[in-house]
Amino acid sequence: MFHLLPHHYTALVVGASGGIGAAIIKQLLSSAQVGQIITVSRQTLSIDDPRITQLTLDVSQEHGRQALKQALAAQPIHLFFNAIGTLHDEAHHLQPEKRLDQLSVDNLTQVMNVNAFTPILLLAALQDSFKGSHPAIIASLSARVGSITDNQLGGWYSYRASKAANNMLLKTAAIELKRLNKQSVVLCLHPGTTDTALSKPFQARVPNEKLFSPTYVAEQLLAVIADRTPEDSGSFWDWNGQPIEW
Repeated sequence: MFHLLPHHYTALVVGASGGIGAAIIKQLLSSAQVGQIITVSRQTLSIDDPRITQLTLDVSQEHGRQALKQALAAQPIHLFFNAIGTLHDEAHHLQPEKRLDQLSVDNLTQVMNVNAFTPILLLAALQDSFKGSHPAIIASLSARVGSITDNQLGGWYSYRASKAANNMLLKTAAIELKRLNKQSVVLCLHPGTTDTALSKPFQARVPNEKLFSPTYVAEQLLAVIADRTPEDSGSFWDWNGQPIEW
Protein backbone atom coordinates (compact mmCIF):
# COMPACT_ATOMS: atom_id res chain seq x y z
CA MET A 1 0.00 0.00 0.00
CA PHE A 2 2.77 2.46 0.94
CA HIS A 3 5.94 2.25 -1.11
CA LEU A 4 7.79 4.56 1.31
CA LEU A 5 7.05 2.44 4.37
CA PRO A 6 8.74 -0.81 5.40
CA HIS A 7 7.08 -4.19 5.72
CA HIS A 8 5.37 -4.48 9.12
CA TYR A 9 5.40 -0.72 9.68
CA THR A 10 3.86 0.85 12.80
CA ALA A 11 0.85 3.15 12.46
CA LEU A 12 -0.69 5.47 15.03
CA VAL A 13 -4.32 6.54 14.51
CA VAL A 14 -5.71 9.26 16.80
CA GLY A 15 -9.47 9.71 16.79
CA ALA A 16 -9.86 6.00 16.13
CA SER A 17 -13.50 5.77 17.23
CA GLY A 18 -14.76 8.39 14.76
CA GLY A 19 -16.18 7.56 11.35
CA ILE A 20 -13.06 8.34 9.32
CA GLY A 21 -10.61 7.09 11.95
CA ALA A 22 -12.37 3.72 12.21
CA ALA A 23 -12.49 3.40 8.42
CA ILE A 24 -8.77 4.21 8.16
CA ILE A 25 -7.99 1.43 10.64
CA LYS A 26 -10.12 -1.06 8.70
CA GLN A 27 -8.33 -0.20 5.47
CA LEU A 28 -4.89 -0.47 7.08
CA LEU A 29 -5.77 -3.89 8.49
CA SER A 30 -6.72 -5.10 5.00
CA SER A 31 -3.04 -4.95 4.03
CA ALA A 32 -0.37 -7.40 5.17
CA GLN A 33 2.15 -4.56 5.09
CA VAL A 34 1.06 -3.13 8.45
CA GLY A 35 2.71 -4.68 11.51
CA GLN A 36 1.11 -2.77 14.37
CA ILE A 37 -1.64 -0.18 14.68
CA ILE A 38 -1.79 1.85 17.87
CA THR A 39 -5.27 3.31 18.23
CA VAL A 40 -6.09 6.29 20.43
CA SER A 41 -9.64 7.28 21.34
CA ARG A 42 -11.81 8.17 24.30
CA GLN A 43 -13.91 5.02 23.79
CA THR A 44 -12.87 1.38 23.66
CA LEU A 45 -13.02 -0.04 20.14
CA SER A 46 -14.67 -3.33 19.22
CA ILE A 47 -11.80 -4.54 17.04
CA ASP A 48 -10.29 -7.97 17.52
CA ASP A 49 -6.96 -8.16 15.71
CA PRO A 50 -3.54 -9.03 17.16
CA ARG A 51 -1.99 -6.10 15.31
CA ILE A 52 -4.11 -3.61 17.27
CA THR A 53 -2.92 -1.94 20.47
CA GLN A 54 -5.69 0.17 22.00
CA LEU A 55 -5.10 3.22 24.19
CA THR A 56 -8.10 4.96 25.74
CA LEU A 57 -7.01 8.58 26.15
CA ASP A 58 -8.27 12.12 25.68
CA VAL A 59 -5.40 13.73 23.78
CA SER A 60 -7.16 17.11 23.65
CA GLN A 61 -5.87 17.41 27.23
CA GLU A 62 -2.20 17.65 28.23
CA HIS A 63 -2.38 14.63 30.55
CA GLY A 64 -3.66 12.51 27.64
CA ARG A 65 -0.82 13.61 25.38
CA GLN A 66 1.77 12.89 28.06
CA ALA A 67 0.25 9.46 28.70
CA LEU A 68 0.52 8.70 24.98
CA LYS A 69 4.13 9.87 24.93
CA GLN A 70 4.96 7.58 27.85
CA ALA A 71 3.17 4.64 26.23
CA LEU A 72 5.11 5.04 22.99
CA ALA A 73 8.45 5.56 24.76
CA ALA A 74 10.04 7.04 21.60
CA GLN A 75 9.02 3.98 19.54
CA PRO A 76 9.46 4.83 15.83
CA ILE A 77 6.13 5.67 14.17
CA HIS A 78 5.98 5.24 10.41
CA LEU A 79 2.44 6.50 9.82
CA PHE A 80 0.56 8.93 12.05
CA PHE A 81 -3.04 9.71 11.08
CA ASN A 82 -4.89 12.39 13.04
CA ALA A 83 -8.65 12.03 12.59
CA ILE A 84 -9.93 14.14 15.47
CA GLY A 85 -11.95 17.27 14.86
CA THR A 86 -14.99 19.20 16.01
CA LEU A 87 -17.59 21.35 14.30
CA HIS A 88 -20.59 21.23 16.62
CA ASP A 89 -21.30 20.04 20.15
CA GLU A 90 -24.77 20.15 21.69
CA ALA A 91 -23.44 19.67 25.22
CA HIS A 92 -21.39 22.86 24.88
CA HIS A 93 -23.98 24.70 22.76
CA LEU A 94 -21.47 24.81 19.94
CA GLN A 95 -22.65 25.47 16.39
CA PRO A 96 -20.86 26.95 13.36
CA GLU A 97 -21.23 30.74 13.50
CA LYS A 98 -22.89 32.41 10.52
CA ARG A 99 -22.53 35.97 11.80
CA LEU A 100 -20.10 38.05 13.85
CA ASP A 101 -22.61 38.46 16.67
CA GLN A 102 -22.60 34.69 17.22
CA LEU A 103 -18.92 34.57 18.12
CA SER A 104 -17.80 33.78 21.67
CA VAL A 105 -14.44 33.27 23.33
CA ASP A 106 -15.51 29.89 24.70
CA ASN A 107 -16.51 28.48 21.31
CA LEU A 108 -13.46 29.87 19.53
CA THR A 109 -11.21 28.39 22.20
CA GLN A 110 -12.87 24.98 22.13
CA VAL A 111 -12.76 24.63 18.34
CA MET A 112 -9.19 25.92 18.12
CA ASN A 113 -8.04 23.54 20.85
CA VAL A 114 -9.42 20.43 19.14
CA ASN A 115 -8.78 21.27 15.48
CA ALA A 116 -5.50 23.19 15.64
CA PHE A 117 -3.76 23.08 19.00
CA THR A 118 -4.21 19.38 19.72
CA PRO A 119 -2.66 18.11 16.44
CA ILE A 120 0.44 20.28 16.76
CA LEU A 121 0.84 19.57 20.48
CA LEU A 122 0.65 15.86 19.65
CA LEU A 123 3.54 16.29 17.22
CA ALA A 124 5.47 18.18 19.87
CA ALA A 125 4.86 15.46 22.46
CA LEU A 126 5.69 12.61 20.08
CA GLN A 127 8.55 14.13 18.12
CA ASP A 128 11.02 11.52 19.41
CA SER A 129 8.95 8.91 17.54
CA PHE A 130 9.39 10.85 14.29
CA LYS A 131 13.08 11.74 14.60
CA GLY A 132 15.74 9.62 12.92
CA SER A 133 16.14 8.08 9.50
CA HIS A 134 13.00 5.93 9.26
CA PRO A 135 10.14 6.91 6.92
CA ALA A 136 7.59 8.94 8.88
CA ILE A 137 4.32 10.05 7.29
CA ILE A 138 2.20 12.47 9.33
CA ALA A 139 -1.31 13.14 8.00
CA SER A 140 -3.89 15.37 9.66
CA LEU A 141 -7.48 15.95 8.64
CA SER A 142 -8.07 19.52 7.56
CA ALA A 143 -10.90 20.99 5.46
CA ARG A 144 -11.18 22.99 2.27
CA VAL A 145 -12.98 25.71 4.24
CA GLY A 146 -9.63 26.29 5.97
CA SER A 147 -8.25 27.62 2.68
CA ILE A 148 -8.12 31.41 2.87
CA THR A 149 -7.89 31.63 -0.92
CA ASP A 150 -10.97 29.45 -1.37
CA ASN A 151 -13.16 31.36 1.10
CA GLN A 152 -15.90 32.98 -0.98
CA LEU A 153 -18.93 32.38 1.25
CA GLY A 154 -17.85 33.48 4.73
CA GLY A 155 -19.40 32.10 7.88
CA TRP A 156 -18.22 29.19 10.03
CA TYR A 157 -15.70 31.50 11.70
CA SER A 158 -14.26 29.17 14.34
CA TYR A 159 -14.09 26.12 12.10
CA ARG A 160 -12.51 27.98 9.18
CA ALA A 161 -9.98 29.69 11.44
CA SER A 162 -9.09 26.47 13.27
CA LYS A 163 -8.43 24.59 10.04
CA ALA A 164 -6.38 27.47 8.63
CA ALA A 165 -4.38 27.47 11.87
CA ASN A 166 -3.97 23.68 11.67
CA ASN A 167 -2.59 24.09 8.15
CA MET A 168 -0.07 26.76 9.16
CA LEU A 169 1.08 24.85 12.24
CA LEU A 170 1.63 21.64 10.27
CA LYS A 171 3.33 23.49 7.42
CA THR A 172 5.73 24.98 9.96
CA ALA A 173 6.28 21.61 11.66
CA ALA A 174 7.07 20.06 8.27
CA ILE A 175 10.05 22.40 7.93
CA GLU A 176 11.42 21.54 11.37
CA LEU A 177 10.79 17.80 11.04
CA LYS A 178 12.65 17.77 7.73
CA ARG A 179 15.76 18.77 9.69
CA LEU A 180 15.14 15.96 12.19
CA ASN A 181 14.23 13.30 9.64
CA LYS A 182 14.81 13.72 5.93
CA GLN A 183 12.25 10.99 5.20
CA SER A 184 9.41 12.76 6.98
CA VAL A 185 6.24 13.71 5.08
CA VAL A 186 3.70 16.06 6.70
CA LEU A 187 0.31 16.39 4.97
CA CYS A 188 -2.96 18.26 5.51
CA LEU A 189 -5.92 16.40 4.00
CA HIS A 190 -9.43 17.44 3.00
CA PRO A 191 -11.74 14.39 3.12
CA GLY A 192 -14.75 15.94 1.42
CA THR A 193 -18.17 15.84 3.04
CA THR A 194 -18.25 12.49 4.79
CA ASP A 195 -21.30 10.75 6.22
CA THR A 196 -20.25 11.00 9.87
CA ALA A 197 -21.60 12.56 13.05
CA LEU A 198 -19.57 15.70 12.35
CA SER A 199 -21.41 16.47 9.10
CA LYS A 200 -24.80 14.97 9.99
CA PRO A 201 -26.63 18.26 10.81
CA PHE A 202 -25.40 19.85 7.57
CA GLN A 203 -26.06 17.10 5.02
CA ALA A 204 -29.49 18.27 3.81
CA ARG A 205 -28.02 20.53 1.11
CA VAL A 206 -25.27 18.13 0.06
CA PRO A 207 -25.98 16.27 -3.22
CA ASN A 208 -25.92 12.49 -2.82
CA GLU A 209 -22.93 12.18 -5.14
CA LYS A 210 -20.93 14.56 -2.94
CA LEU A 211 -21.71 12.86 0.37
CA PHE A 212 -19.06 10.17 0.78
CA SER A 213 -19.03 7.07 2.93
CA PRO A 214 -16.21 6.77 5.50
CA THR A 215 -14.95 3.67 3.68
CA TYR A 216 -14.65 5.55 0.40
CA VAL A 217 -12.93 8.51 2.08
CA ALA A 218 -10.45 6.23 3.85
CA GLU A 219 -9.58 4.49 0.58
CA GLN A 220 -9.11 7.81 -1.20
CA LEU A 221 -7.06 9.47 1.54
CA LEU A 222 -4.74 6.49 1.92
CA ALA A 223 -4.23 6.48 -1.86
CA VAL A 224 -3.36 10.19 -1.72
CA ILE A 225 -0.91 9.54 1.12
CA ALA A 226 0.67 6.63 -0.74
CA ASP A 227 1.42 8.87 -3.73
CA ARG A 228 3.27 11.49 -1.70
CA THR A 229 7.05 11.73 -1.22
CA PRO A 230 9.27 13.74 1.15
CA GLU A 231 9.28 16.49 -1.50
CA ASP A 232 5.55 16.93 -0.83
CA SER A 233 5.99 17.53 2.89
CA GLY A 234 4.06 20.56 4.13
CA SER A 235 1.34 20.42 1.46
CA PHE A 236 -2.48 20.39 1.41
CA TRP A 237 -4.46 17.82 -0.64
CA ASP A 238 -8.05 16.84 -1.20
CA TRP A 239 -9.52 13.33 -1.23
CA ASN A 240 -9.18 13.19 -5.02
CA GLY A 241 -5.43 13.82 -5.05
CA GLN A 242 -5.69 17.50 -6.04
CA PRO A 243 -3.62 20.15 -4.24
CA ILE A 244 -5.52 22.91 -2.39
CA GLU A 245 -4.37 26.50 -2.19
CA TRP A 246 -3.63 27.82 1.27
